[in-house]
Amino acid sequence: MAEQQQFYLLLGNLMNPDNSVRKQAEETYDTIPGATKITFLLQAIRDASAAEEVRQMAAVLLRRLLSSSFEEVYPGLTLDIQTAIKTELLACIQLDGSSSIRKKVCDVAAECSLIWINPTVSFCASRNFPGIFGNQQQHYMDVIKRMLVQCMQDQENPQIQTLAARATASFILSNESNMALLKHFSDLLPGILQAVNESCYQGDDSVLKSLVEIADTAPKYLRPNLEAALQLCLKLCGDTNLTNMQRQLALEVIVTLSETAAAMLRKHTAIVAQIPQMLSMMVDLEEDDEWAMADELEDDDFDSNAVAGESALDRVACGLGGKMVLPMIKQHIMQMLQNPDWRYRHAGLMALSAIGEGCHQQMESILNEIVSFVLLFCQDPHPRVRYAACNAIGQMATDFAPTFQKKFHDKVISALLQTMEDQSNPRVQAHAAAALINFTEDCPKALLIPYLDSLVQHLHVIMVAKLQELIQKGTKLVLEQVVTSIASVADTAEEKFVPYYDLFMPSLKHIVENAVQKELRLLRGKTIECISLIGLAVGKEKFMPDASAVMQLLLKTQTDFNDLEDDDPQISYMISAWARMCKILGKEFQQYLPVVMGPLMKTASIKPEVALLDTQDMENMSEDDGWEFVNLGDQQSFGIKTAGLEEKATACQMLVCYAKELKEGFVEYTEQVVKLMVPLLKNLFFKACLFLNPTPSRVRVAAAESMPLLLECARVRGPEYLTQMWHFMCDALIKAIGTEPDSDVLSEIMHSFAKCIELMGDGCLNNEHFEELGGILKGKLEEHFKNQELRQAKRQDEDYDEQVEETLQDEDENDVYILTKVSDILHAVFSSHKEKVLPWFEQLLQLIVNLICPHRPWADRQWGLCIFDDVIEHCSPSSFKYAEYFLRPMMQSLCDTSPEVRQAAAYGIGVMAQFGGESYRPFCTEAIPLLIGVIQAADSRAKENVNATENCISAVGKVMRYRPECVIVNEILPHWVSWLPLNEDKEEAVHTFNYLCDLIESNNPVVLGPDNANLPKIFLIIAEGFANESIKGDDDCSKRLANVIRQVQVSGGLWTQCVSALNETHQKAIQDLLNTA
Repeated sequence: MAEQQQFYLLLGNLMNPDNSVRKQAEETYDTIPGATKITFLLQAIRDASAAEEVRQMAAVLLRRLLSSSFEEVYPGLTLDIQTAIKTELLACIQLDGSSSIRKKVCDVAAECSLIWINPTVSFCASRNFPGIFGNQQQHYMDVIKRMLVQCMQDQENPQIQTLAARATASFILSNESNMALLKHFSDLLPGILQAVNESCYQGDDSVLKSLVEIADTAPKYLRPNLEAALQLCLKLCGDTNLTNMQRQLALEVIVTLSETAAAMLRKHTAIVAQIPQMLSMMVDLEEDDEWAMADELEDDDFDSNAVAGESALDRVACGLGGKMVLPMIKQHIMQMLQNPDWRYRHAGLMALSAIGEGCHQQMESILNEIVSFVLLFCQDPHPRVRYAACNAIGQMATDFAPTFQKKFHDKVISALLQTMEDQSNPRVQAHAAAALINFTEDCPKALLIPYLDSLVQHLHVIMVAKLQELIQKGTKLVLEQVVTSIASVADTAEEKFVPYYDLFMPSLKHIVENAVQKELRLLRGKTIECISLIGLAVGKEKFMPDASAVMQLLLKTQTDFNDLEDDDPQISYMISAWARMCKILGKEFQQYLPVVMGPLMKTASIKPEVALLDTQDMENMSEDDGWEFVNLGDQQSFGIKTAGLEEKATACQMLVCYAKELKEGFVEYTEQVVKLMVPLLKNLFFKACLFLNPTPSRVRVAAAESMPLLLECARVRGPEYLTQMWHFMCDALIKAIGTEPDSDVLSEIMHSFAKCIELMGDGCLNNEHFEELGGILKGKLEEHFKNQELRQAKRQDEDYDEQVEETLQDEDENDVYILTKVSDILHAVFSSHKEKVLPWFEQLLQLIVNLICPHRPWADRQWGLCIFDDVIEHCSPSSFKYAEYFLRPMMQSLCDTSPEVRQAAAYGIGVMAQFGGESYRPFCTEAIPLLIGVIQAADSRAKENVNATENCISAVGKVMRYRPECVIVNEILPHWVSWLPLNEDKEEAVHTFNYLCDLIESNNPVVLGPDNANLPKIFLIIAEGFANESIKGDDDCSKRLANVIRQVQVSGGLWTQCVSALNETHQKAIQDLLNTA
């Protein structure tokens, strides 16, 4: 008995939220022999006096033990014990009073029945029907289908019909990719739909939930009966006799299909036209007399019909696209906006907010009409309609930026400022301020400046009034938003905010000093943010008189940091404020690092609690407690407690900021930061978390971004320390490139890895690194080609349409971006390790050759050529052994229709001349007329062509400079000079100016002309180049050009002649060059 009680305690510890307690319990459990475990677990399941959660845990563990270790444990049991197990399991199923226990024991019996008896028997017991047939599934296919059909036709037992429909859905979901099977089982779909309908009216939404899962995972299964499925869902959605949850689930089927099978859904125009039904759900609002005066904003009630309808509309617009949704819904919205009932006007405005993202292109063309109409509702008699108008303005300011700001700045700013004066409705005031924040965040600075006086005046008046209200009444909602509005205006206005600095800073400091009560934490945090943003906007000189006092306020808060609760909003505001102060103060911020780093590292080190749970266990855990879940299949879910992850991500980004701003001043902290950041590249739970919360991707991006910055910080410690740090991060970076599932994060990791290689140089990668890296890059290139094939297959799909094509093009751009990062890594490897890496490169050679085939998309050819450009530039003369693969395509690409391809090819000719060696001589000669043809084309200087043209000009210059024997230089030189300067490609501009200096310094008669007659033209070229920042005042090229000018300066008459030919801008450029170089 004592042993059993100890076992119960152990089961309880296995569910303990404390990771250390749970880990110790797991270790103890693993030491118990299998036969003993079975005895104890069965006793726990059958003990009605034991706690429910203990019995459930015992059932879960018994199932795992018998399914994963059956062969090791079961055959060793005596026949009596084996019989007792079966008897006990059947007794539990038949007699136990707890339905959750019975279900879990059914799962155990189903797992065992596959081995004990026969797979078909297990169907009767199991919720996990699909997985029980194992590799025998095909053999039993017809039996399975007959059994399911028979059960779904059992009119006398509705519960059997429901279970059969759910089992069918589970079977479909587990075979989602087997199109032949889905087709074979398509005639069971009407039965599922019938079960959905009947079960909903019996208060059971389980089959409806299964239909949602089918829509999500196997939408094409619904195709034969799609119209019936849509009609059923629309009927259920509109039936007010059903519960809100059931109506919302019915709507979810349609919304999910709009995301997973949009093209299929778009073909059913008549049915889809009924989708505005979701607008009626948005009208489901209650009158609340206290709404307008509320000072605490509660989170949206996501269970409400209004919020569900709005969310659904947003998703449908994004899924089906504006071309279909806007014409379908526009008239409905306009009718709602004219309805005398405020709820309809509110819903119409919220609908406009919801569809902006999905209908972006279509709404943009009628934005003038929409905005004029929406602004009228800022004067609506009902405060919640005015609130909705502000919401629509704020959302459009984000969705259509900066077009929205450019077209409507005068109307919108005026309307929002007027609405912010609504003193009797603080909730509306606050939302007008929130809309102003959205507007100013994306507003071009030049547009905002004329309104600064008016904006500042209004914001200051409201701030002073609301500060008084805070003191007298304790209300703070409007003040919180106004403070953020001030910050946003300052952030956009930058140095133009200097005249208003003294108007706000005393009051803002007063708030930080005195708003210490718990209920004012958010206000204090936002004020700290505002002060730091204003400081960054006005600059160090203006801010410095207050810097000391502000730093002391921040330090005081920092001192109390350990006393702050984990969910205190001040934490993230403080962390960001310190980073801004670092940008303002620069090196002077280093003195505060000892105070700042402790709490920052603590926040960045937050380890979220994670758990692998059975579905039943997941249902017992509340999402209100901060848990989010993703279904992993086989009745298992991955859970993560997301509290603190946002702060963790912000803290990691701030560490990146410190490393970037302080450089060697951050060296004392590089070791502890790199030990924190490197594991964040490879934490496995982040993969599951991708589906739960976007925050972890920000953590991984920050971790990747920090790597080259930390290496730069560590340089001052010497090569040995630097190498140790690099060895610590290198393996993790390579593995992360191979395993990272999020393309946005992957591109950042690849970019950072390339920068690290460039920084560390030759020898930074050993043979093992090269072997692993080669395999990964090969995999990325093969995946690139495979993805292109899959997209081509989708273009042959019966549901293919222009919206699908837009999605495919987005996917293609995403793939190409990863290809650019492969190119970045190869560039870093070639530039640091030179020709000795060519044998390693050969494993990738054929894939790169495939990229430059004439039939490939232009982006493939562009980046394939760029890779071969690097081979020529950094690995010559050995590069010539691969010339048979790339030379002919490179020559042909000089005349390609794509300017990007022409640019890559022209750059290749330039490096061929500069670095290639003797073997490339005939090809330099062959390329010259092709290059000149591109340069002299009628549209060569058009915006889309200019970069390619400038690379051609540079390539001609390089051939003349490094391979003069390949061309008749004196014939080409006058033309070449006439093509200068290069204004777009700054890197190639430096090459051309250096060659020009060579020619001038050698007194080349063709360039200078008789009696230096061409000097005024040369002065103009130099002046244009400097004015366009094609050359910078502090580099060697600028110094050479300045010396050329000074030599002319001493010749009075010639100097006057050259300068007088220049306009005022160019004269200033010449003077600036002389002053800086």
